[in-house]
Amino acid sequence: MICVSTRGQAPAVPFRQAVVSGMAPDGGLYVPAALERQSAAWWEGLRHAPFQDVAVAMARALLGDEFDEGELSALIREALNFPIPIVRLDDSLQVVELFHGPTFAFKDVGARTLARFLALSERGVAASDGTRVEGLTVLVATSGDTGSAVAQAFWGVPRTRVVVLYPEGQVSQVQEAQFTTLGGNVSAVAVHGSFDDCQRLAKEAFADAALRQRVRLTSANSISLGRLVPQMFYYAYAALQAAPGSRVVFSVPSGNFGNLAAGVMAWRMGAPIAGFIAATNVNDTVPRYLETGHYEPRPSVATVANAMDVGAPSNLERLQWLFSGDRAAMREMISANVHTDDEVKRAIAELHRRYGYVADPHTAIAYLGAVEDGASHLFATAHPAKFAEVVEPAIGEAVAMPGPLAEALARPRLIERIGPTPRELANLL
Repeated sequence: MICVSTRGQAPAVPFRQAVVSGMAPDGGLYVPAALERQSAAWWEGLRHAPFQDVAVAMARALLGDEFDEGELSALIREALNFPIPIVRLDDSLQVVELFHGPTFAFKDVGARTLARFLALSERGVAASDGTRVEGLTVLVATSGDTGSAVAQAFWGVPRTRVVVLYPEGQVSQVQEAQFTTLGGNVSAVAVHGSFDDCQRLAKEAFADAALRQRVRLTSANSISLGRLVPQMFYYAYAALQAAPGSRVVFSVPSGNFGNLAAGVMAWRMGAPIAGFIAATNVNDTVPRYLETGHYEPRPSVATVANAMDVGAPSNLERLQWLFSGDRAAMREMISANVHTDDEVKRAIAELHRRYGYVADPHTAIAYLGAVEDGASHLFATAHPAKFAEVVEPAIGEAVAMPGPLAEALARPRLIERIGPTPRELANLL
């Protein structure tokens, strides 16, 4: 797979190099220069196949020119060794549960696969003075679940450290416990600011040439193409579980829009997908862009769906590239709707009352989006126990806490703190 920058001012590179670099040197995001569209017969050959089989087939089609076939298949099966259940709510709507990995969030799909891609791709690079720079720093900004998924995926990996930036006081207790209690090669850094500040700091660090001469940086945020490629797999898998000819539309809870970008890439590859719904909280930068054509980022607003509290979504740039800057074409495939905290809490209660289904706030937003614009599938992106403080009052009963989450809550937190300035982050790195 040849990868190019969304900004068009950086050399094309193989996927391996894009994974190690994280972000393109011109400040853009790496995208596949071309996504070879697979035939209808190729896709039909995967109809009703298990998730791991779909994932391996897609990985070989996308990356078989860069990785040994057996090595790539083993990597995918090891990384994605958990189920993706599809739960039918009624005759017209199904829930695709993406939270059955080790950190109980959909980010496990991308983070676990990315960690293994890096292990194969990263061979050390020469510093500008010709000396050898050993070790890699994975810098990630999180509004909640990304931090825990990346920290767990890279925890204990030799010659690799993980630095997780998160907005202090703006993630749930369970989320914070998952990535602040590991220690070892994982550093949790509370930033006095918003998620947008964390994301800005990470981008500025990647753009700091002097810093990157001293510290080898890569990304595990959704700015990394290596995280989005594996997320393509579950879109295709869910679509292929439907009957041939079914109109499959996904309602995607959207914050930084990496998940949706992965879905669009799966559709570009030929997966039988009819459309997408971008369901957001009140951080509505992309819905406003789709409506008006103007990109006007705003400071993020804290909501009960904190993983989506993003005022300046990075992956809009990828979506614009994937649609060749044609907003009308984008709107033909993607509709958007916006939901308040009160609506989210009512949706959690409705799902429980009507279907006996317990949903976290992000899944509830996907449900609202599906009902409003008529999706066939919605994504459940996190275990409801990670947001018990919101879910339990809405349904009037306790949510069972998985053992690993309870254990994380019981461990002492190891936290460093910085202000939202590039200098403070550079000094820490």
